[in-house]
Amino acid sequence: MTKTLRLVLDVLKPHKPNALDFSSAIAELGADYRVKLKVTEVDKKTESTILIIEGADINFENIKNAIEKMGASVHSIDEVEVCGTHSE
Repeated sequence: MTKTLRLVLDVLKPHKPNALDFSSAIAELGADYRVKLKVTEVDKKTESTILIIEGADINFENIKNAIEKMGASVHSIDEVEVCGTHSE
């Protein structure tokens, strides 16, 4: 079994919610999630962003669902950091 410690996602999002509200909603999904969002490009209706999430055990499916509920989409997973857990 592994635990995901860090995810870097390429996300296309609408202008609303704004970057602060969007990243705050993601941070609320985990008790210890740290979230950083960087806007890389702005179009008429959307923003291309890099979303970095760090935590002790990140649940990608919950994050993806929350992103989609806010009208955004995950274009790619650009970086991951996982650690193995050894159970005997």
